[in-house]
Amino acid sequence: MSTTPPSSLPPTPAADNPDAPLARNPIAFAQNFIHDLLAWPWLQTLHTFRQRFREEKLGLTAGSLTFTTLISLVPLLTVMLAVFTAFPMFSSFQAALEQYFLKSLIPPNIAKPVLASLTQFAAKANRLGVVGLVVLGITALALMLTIDRTLNAIWRVQRPRPMAQRVLVYWAALTLGPLLLGGSLTLTSYAVSAGQGFIGKMPASVSTLLGGADIVLLGLAMAGLFHYVPNTHVRWRHALLGGVFVSIGFALAKSLLAWYVKKVPTYSTLYGAFATVPVFLVWVYLGWVIVLLGAILAANTPSLTGRLHLRPGTPGQPMALALETLRELQRARDGGQRGLSHLRLARALRVDPLQLSPVLDQLQAMDWIGLLEEDGAQRLVLLCAPETTPAEPLISVFLAGRQGLLANLWRQGDWAGLTLQQLLVTEAGNRPS
Repeated sequence: MSTTPPSSLPPTPAADNPDAPLARNPIAFAQNFIHDLLAWPWLQTLHTFRQRFREEKLGLTAGSLTFTTLISLVPLLTVMLAVFTAFPMFSSFQAALEQYFLKSLIPPNIAKPVLASLTQFAAKANRLGVVGLVVLGITALALMLTIDRTLNAIWRVQRPRPMAQRVLVYWAALTLGPLLLGGSLTLTSYAVSAGQGFIGKMPASVSTLLGGADIVLLGLAMAGLFHYVPNTHVRWRHALLGGVFVSIGFALAKSLLAWYVKKVPTYSTLYGAFATVPVFLVWVYLGWVIVLLGAILAANTPSLTGRLHLRPGTPGQPMALALETLRELQRARDGGQRGLSHLRLARALRVDPLQLSPVLDQLQAMDWIGLLEEDGAQRLVLLCAPETTPAEPLISVFLAGRQGLLANLWRQGDWAGLTLQQLLVTEAGNRPS
């Protein structure tokens, strides 16, 4: 099949490169971000939270992540302390990192005893042998792999990245992440302390804004998590929206939990000196719930802003979506377009992009469609010729295979002789309104 020379192809539309405004014009990106917030469908968002949280069983997932976090905290802290110990020049980074966790991630009522215990356990873990250190490393990576699997499930990604690639990326994040975070926190603390006299003369709102740098750092870290971890293309504006939700949610939840523990001494009365443990477990669980809700928000932003809804899960619905996808990409190719982005295709079909993703993965696995990337823009293109392509593989994957009694459908229905073009022509008049 011949292809058109790149020089004669029309330019890629700017809409197909969703992050172009961020790279070229940050002001326009911020304006679009604020516009999305003002026009946001809040009631539909609450319905989506409830629906996806129940469908994905994210309450159980948050409990699983809480347990994995609990057993992974000591190995993670051991690796971080080993990095800081190996480079004494980064000792100030370690202090800044500890202050960040004390101030930002954990309510002050439980921060100091928890961090002191974890540091003590991590110091003892350094005495382990090679086998013990390997087990600690595997335990630390288990948390990251659990996060990877959970986020891919929220984005409905069926094919995660290869294991070796994930391990290398997470190990780099585990070792370099604390240094980068500690360095940024150190520079931020130095800038704020150096300008204390200037800040004192500024309005209270500006001073508060500068003091909330930890909230910004947490939001950016969560945005990076949502953008890079799922094995699919996630827009930066959607990832940043999820990161903002998580950072604000953390700040509110931390204040509420600290107020509750202080005003309602239930745990102290029941558990005494042991009260830090259940409060810490509640906080970790609540933190993971906030993170998962932020991931749901980032994943469902395209459907929320585009007023795209899930289609009913009726029999044959994946087959119908596959046919509509192939027909839309055929129209784009016949019209001289260089393919369609995932979001543009979902809008053309008026379907939730997350519901469309599994269908696209199957069609890509069949090599009927391809995903091209150029200048940061990802485009789906049709690779097959519908006039000569047998429809048998499509029917086998999406409708009925030839095993068992289903083979009678093939013999009686003469499906093997159909071409893809025949199905597209037959289905053209049945497009949902």
